[in-house]
Amino acid sequence: MKTKIGLLYGGKSAEHKVSLQTSLAVIKALDLEKYEIHPIYINVEGQWIKGPQLHAPVDNVKALEFTSENQAASSLAPALFQQDQDPLDVIFPLLHGPNGEDGTVQGLLELLNLPYVGNGVLASAAGMDKVMMKNVFAQAGLPQVNYLAFIRTEWEKAKDTVYADIEEKLGYPCFVKPANLGSSVGISKCTNRSELETAFVEAFQFDRKVIIEEGVTAREVEVAILGNDEPKCSVAGEIVPKKDFYDYKAKYEDGDTALIIPADVTTEEYQQIKEMAIQAFKALDCSGLVRADFFLTKDGKALINEVNTMPGFTPFSMFPLLWKHTGIEYPQLIETLVNLAKERHAEKQNIKYTF
Repeated sequence: MKTKIGLLYGGKSAEHKVSLQTSLAVIKALDLEKYEIHPIYINVEGQWIKGPQLHAPVDNVKALEFTSENQAASSLAPALFQQDQDPLDVIFPLLHGPNGEDGTVQGLLELLNLPYVGNGVLASAAGMDKVMMKNVFAQAGLPQVNYLAFIRTEWEKAKDTVYADIEEKLGYPCFVKPANLGSSVGISKCTNRSELETAFVEAFQFDRKVIIEEGVTAREVEVAILGNDEPKCSVAGEIVPKKDFYDYKAKYEDGDTALIIPADVTTEEYQQIKEMAIQAFKALDCSGLVRADFFLTKDGKALINEVNTMPGFTPFSMFPLLWKHTGIEYPQLIETLVNLAKERHAEKQNIKYTF
């Protein structure tokens, strides 16, 4: 009996194209002897469109961008999950950014009592909001760079005060980021006041809240975490951007970045990163998968940067590459994630509510 997977992708966010690339890669990797693929596309207007079952891999993302003219569509998303005679076994959300990776879709799937791959509502929401994530890490005692955060209204009321506060507490260089976005969208490196002013304008195009992080001279090292209550850690990989930092274009478009797997780290450095990554996974109550990003200083000190609760699966993505070098090939990785989703869902069904 084949497992019926509902692939949920697209989304009304700045990372719509990233989600399409992720979906294309996942579809190519799924074993059609084991799985039925049922695509559910969310277009940029936020309309949910259910496409026909895929009986063969698709060649490009255009084939995944269904229109409501020829396919079942609904503004009420739950309607597309109703298959009374042939229910879906698990939903695989391949959504990046707000309205997908931030706990909103996860909450919908919880209400529908459907098994789904990846992190739950709390972990997704906290992992999406970089400020909340860093606050949780601080509470857990995880070392990280200094940071500040501002919402749009307080910046608009006192821009010079905000800039001066950053210069006093963080200094230059610093990085300005939208608080609720991934894939390196809207991020700017600032080395002076003029660049800082421009960076704030850029970041506020994507979110009402921004985070500013202290710049640090360090290597960028990442690990992948897989599991539920007993998470496992992959080998470490290193990001070496040919540009000043790892931006959206380097990550997804031109591949202008070297990925070194395994990273050249000592046993002690790897053990430190591994323990911190698993601690971060548990602190956020994660499940399924996470990519954890670190700064590794010259003296061998690891600082956690962030976690990504729905890392990409594109050809340039670190998460599947890390597991490949750890000994888990892509098809096996997909199968493991599906099984973890079923496991977590089954556990929740054992919770008894009394009224």
